[in-house]
Amino acid sequence: MASSPSGVRVRFAPSPTGMFHVGNARSLLYNWVLAKQSGGALVLRIEDTDAERSKPEWVQGILDAMAWLGCGPEEYEGPLFQSAYVQHHRDAIDKLLAAGQAYYCDCVREQVVARTGSEHKGYDGFCRDRGLTAEPGRAVRFRTPDEGQTVVRDLVRGEPTFANSTIEDFVVARGDGSPVFLLANVVDDMVMGITHVIRAEEHLPNTPKQQLLWQALGHEPPVWAHAPILVNEKRQKLSKRRDRVALEDFRAEGYLAETMRNYLMLLGWAPSGNREILPWEDLVNEFQLEDVNPSPAFFDVKKLRAFNGDYIRAMSVEEFISACQPWLRGEAAPWRPEDYDEDVFAVVAPLAQTRVSLLGEIVAMVDFLFLPEPPVDEAAWAKAMTGESAVGLLTDVAAAFADVAWTAESLKRTVEELGAARGLKLGKAQAPVRVAVTGRTVGLPLFESLEVLGRERTLHRIRAAITRLG
Repeated sequence: MASSPSGVRVRFAPSPTGMFHVGNARSLLYNWVLAKQSGGALVLRIEDTDAERSKPEWVQGILDAMAWLGCGPEEYEGPLFQSAYVQHHRDAIDKLLAAGQAYYCDCVREQVVARTGSEHKGYDGFCRDRGLTAEPGRAVRFRTPDEGQTVVRDLVRGEPTFANSTIEDFVVARGDGSPVFLLANVVDDMVMGITHVIRAEEHLPNTPKQQLLWQALGHEPPVWAHAPILVNEKRQKLSKRRDRVALEDFRAEGYLAETMRNYLMLLGWAPSGNREILPWEDLVNEFQLEDVNPSPAFFDVKKLRAFNGDYIRAMSVEEFISACQPWLRGEAAPWRPEDYDEDVFAVVAPLAQTRVSLLGEIVAMVDFLFLPEPPVDEAAWAKAMTGESAVGLLTDVAAAFADVAWTAESLKRTVEELGAARGLKLGKAQAPVRVAVTGRTVGLPLFESLEVLGRERTLHRIRAAITRLG
């Protein structure tokens, strides 16, 4: 493995077994930032030894998600694959066996329960001194110390201490000879020269076992840092079965990579001065692992959305137009490709930019401009088109719009005057016009929208609404 100038080597070690979890993204960012701060190296290790669940498309998903966050291949070593290090894992098992720090075991769970009288007690060390040799079906267990303590020095959590008497003789190789995750993870870190292990709190219970393995294999344990778990609004640990956790889904909805990086960095850590939205460079410069709060961190989707709106509004109009293109030109766009007009969108983009919190919302904001007819929203229609009053108002509007100067100011003044004649304020008067033309009760400023849509298409839609109202 290559060395880094500072000697600091961190790793990001996801498993290619599903979508890219936001918790993984937070772990990636913490590791990446430490590597950047120290001039060290970030190693990407794909832990692919679960052959049944690991798939090439998930590996590509990991690479794509990292690249979207800004951590492209120039930022890390790898990807390295855990499956390529199996011989190292086997050598470590042989070393432990030769030193008497591991032994073969033929016990099954039912036997352990029968001996201990409890479903909840761990392994009882029955095979420690039986002198069993290698046979098919026999696992290999690590011999944990009977006395003393294992102290984990953790940059986030201080010094969690574990009595060795509470750590059972855990399995390091299965009955088929394959190494378990605990051992493979440790050996990989040793071979790759990892100096700091930054990961989620859920791995903390495994840490004393892994630290014992590091020491038994003759290596100094790494610097540990266990970041707080992410929880939902009910303070439950985020679950992919219950919560929105896939980074790919947030990206598809129109969250910006800059938003996601900023927000995830704050899940457990806060910069000085009550600031929340910071440039990436400032986050990199100011982040300190020692300042991470060990308490569970609330993954607040509403706050994330608000962050995203702030980031969108901070864009230049040109940046916003460019960022919207995948939704305007992609397969999901509800209009024909030839009906999209980039010049028309450029006119309304500054109006839309202040009104969307997600880039994906742009479609519903401008679809009336590029569809031959406005979208149908029955709830909007029922709310705005109240019988004869709507018919009369729309009839007068159509007549007035036929020859009024086609500017937003003139159109607004016309509707305002026609509404006032019926005792309606502008908000009430413009509602039927908005629904007739755009199909919705909310959206871009109405009169600017009408100016862009044009007289002919506007009148066609208003007259169609009058016909529908009967």
